[in-house]
Amino acid sequence: MPTEPTTGYDPTLGKKFIFVTGGVMSGLGKGITAASTGRLLANAGFDVTAVKVDPYLNVDAGTMNPYEHGEVYVLKDGGEVDLDLGNYERFLGIDMTSDHNVTTGKTYQSVIEAERAGDYLGKTVQIIPHVTDDIKRRIREAAEGTDVCIVEIGGTVGDIESMPFLESLRQFASEEDDEDLLFMHVTLVPDSMNGEQKTKPTQHSVKELRSIGLQPDILVGRNEDHLEEQTKTKIARFCDVSTDAVFSNPDVDDIYKVPLMVEDEGLDEYVMERLGIAKSALPKAERSQRWRELVTRDREGTVEIALVGKYGLEDAYMSIHEALKHAGIEREVDVDVLWVDSDQMHDEHTERLEAADGIIVPGGFGSRGTDGKIDAVRHARENNVPFLGLCLGFQMAVIEHARNVLGLEDANSAELDEETPHPVIDILPEQKEVDDMGGTMRLGAHETQIEPGTLAARIYADDSCTERHRHRYEVNPNYIDQLESEGLAFSGTAGRRMEILEHEDHPFFFGTQFHPEFRSRPDRASPPFVGFLKAVVDRSESETEPQSEDEVTI
Repeated sequence: MPTEPTTGYDPTLGKKFIFVTGGVMSGLGKGITAASTGRLLANAGFDVTAVKVDPYLNVDAGTMNPYEHGEVYVLKDGGEVDLDLGNYERFLGIDMTSDHNVTTGKTYQSVIEAERAGDYLGKTVQIIPHVTDDIKRRIREAAEGTDVCIVEIGGTVGDIESMPFLESLRQFASEEDDEDLLFMHVTLVPDSMNGEQKTKPTQHSVKELRSIGLQPDILVGRNEDHLEEQTKTKIARFCDVSTDAVFSNPDVDDIYKVPLMVEDEGLDEYVMERLGIAKSALPKAERSQRWRELVTRDREGTVEIALVGKYGLEDAYMSIHEALKHAGIEREVDVDVLWVDSDQMHDEHTERLEAADGIIVPGGFGSRGTDGKIDAVRHARENNVPFLGLCLGFQMAVIEHARNVLGLEDANSAELDEETPHPVIDILPEQKEVDDMGGTMRLGAHETQIEPGTLAARIYADDSCTERHRHRYEVNPNYIDQLESEGLAFSGTAGRRMEILEHEDHPFFFGTQFHPEFRSRPDRASPPFVGFLKAVVDRSESETEPQSEDEVTI
């Protein structure tokens, strides 16, 4: 159930598009700026969606290394997409589909397939109009049934990869009414050595945009601090916009505060006026304050969570970081994530693991770092430290149990060791016939049946759950009875697939074959993360409670 008031889709408004581009350098946060704008429009009662355009030639993000592009985010329909779509889902509170991610590879593949099928009737197939028409079609189809569609163009203006998409936007501007389109450009406004805010990079970036026929309606300047009035005036003068159309987006300690920051700047009001929808918006007094209440909620204390992975990059585990934030909001506690490199744990990170209040072993692919992950699982199990295993972390818990509790020497996953004598994790027979890369993956939202009376049933408060998957290997059905003989229980299943595990004699030992972090939202924290954090807080509080006189030992 939505937590904010909404008027729903209003067909009388006409379709509104906000195109967001970035200048000077990548990684400025144009996705967060766009998502924050969408959040404010949703608070005002509009039905908002988003499209992320990625100019790379990959058809999707599924085969990308996290070091190259951060985490691969999974949508409900199984789409493997850029992590920015995760931000859009979290900020807008919506479920998106693969249609909301447009890539160069996807577009070119479609055009080439149409050409091979003879759809162009012998014409010469070119970037203009065939590729640009396909891009415009995808954007319009993704926007169907909504009031406002925010389209973020990945990369930086001037990149050769982005040119077909920017040309598509230029054509959009001539095909739609002026009041139905808005161009927002997010750019860097750096400080000089003496602290002066420099506008020259922004001027050059806008000049680049204008050279291809695009004039920004709004400029958003990224700087550590708010833009000074004289900076805004100078940007407006040289970039041919009004001073009222230049906005600050300073650094904040939490991305969820960005909507509050741009709301205080008046960005949402300017956007609605410019698009001609201000009169259809909810009165300010009736707009939801739920977001502001959540992100400004007081916290009591801090807990430290060890994240045991192999990618030393926060973006590789972005959804886990965000899900911990969401659970922290609900439990009213701050969460400090301690990075534990599973590949270097014994040399450098053992003390960090032992100092943590809770342990998470996340997903991943490949054998590197798995021994460290198994050791982390063992530490959590033997020392009653709250544990949450996700996807590969779930499988590592199965392997650890097989080796160290059941005594199955060299038990392993067939993915990691094809010669293991005990493949407790293996690929199911029906998956082995698929040849395409990624074709054997179990992707997207699937339902799990939950055993009554279990920890899983208490966490989800239901007899089933629907969560998103991204994995290939499963618990080997031939070992299930043996695995469940010494305290381990599979409390969630999907047919013969084991989806949830827990330990009966542990305060909180929980693993999921799926990725619950992908459905977590600031106003709807993921149940496994909430349950995990509750166990962490309870354990921390019990360890800090003063002893009675009878318990004091001298």
